Amino acid sequence: MTRLSPNSSLSETSMLSQAPRTSRRNMFGTGAAVAVGTAALVATAIAPTPVNAQASRTAGHKPRGLNDRDIFNFALNLEYLEAEYYLRGLTGRGLEGADVGPAPGPVSGGRQVRFSTPVMNQIFQNIGRDENRHVQFIRSTLGSGAVSRPRIDLEAGFAAVAQAAGLGAGFDPFADEASFMIGAFLFEDVGVTAYKGAAPFIQNRDYLVAAAGIHAMEAYHSGVVRSMLYAKGSAAREQARRISDLRDTVDGPLELDQPIEVDARANVVPTDSGGVTFSRTPQEVLNIVYGQAGAGIMSGGFFPDGMNGKVSAT
Repeated sequence: MTRLSPNSSLSETSMLSQAPRTSRRNMFGTGAAVAVGTAALVATAIAPTPVNAQASRTAGHKPRGLNDRDIFNFALNLEYLEAEYYLRGLTGRGLEGADVGPAPGPVSGGRQVRFSTPVMNQIFQNIGRDENRHVQFIRSTLGSGAVSRPRIDLEAGFAAVAQAAGLGAGFDPFADEASFMIGAFLFEDVGVTAYKGAAPFIQNRDYLVAAAGIHAMEAYHSGVVRSMLYAKGSAAREQARRISDLRDTVDGPLELDQPIEVDARANVVPTDSGGVTFSRTPQEVLNIVYGQAGAGIMSGGFFPDGMNGKVSAT
């Protein structure tokens, strides 16, 4: 498992360390695990990052030793996580053996959700099929170079998120359709920002076009989930705000994430003042799925043994 150097252009360590931490991040020390800090996070005003600042965060040369396949394998790890979440919630079973690689890690947690609304069931069935196909498509694209599914722990991952975000010790994303939406909200926004953040580093045009297509699909998913949660009312909006604050706490010093309601208005598409959605670097994405803020982290959260591939440490 190759760790990205702090001096690599994918790393934001030197630049981000100069940015002041906001009040919501001061509740979590650098390197603190998601499981720490059970109090509800304080809502903060949204200060969108200007598009030129976002461009500077993702500019620069590709890190030495990494290629397009390494970036796609990074995405594949995330798609494994999303697919396992949706498939287990929708069918009670995860990915088929043909879709997990020759040396897959086990998956813990997850069970079939009893949807109370047929429409919601159909919408999530659609999203679940898409995520399954993303895994199949990326594995087919990478061929023998595709990494196997890493060990995934949905149970421990969500337990830590629930505790840190103040959702309550009994929060279970598989308990009902409303809870399942909250779990989906946690993942979908991360997928959108991850693909956008990786785009500047992809050199091969075919790979870039494929990544753009998957990014668009993840954006559709995210918009649907955010809209459904907003329509659920104040309780769902508050849970989504806490998840948003938590993501913003662990991904790094910059204020990036946005809840689904801002100033008592719907915010189903998080954008800056120019209507542009934001990006996350691989390090910021890893901090979220590993459930820890800081550099040098190689595992944790939903990936107790870390991700597979070269892009696997902050």
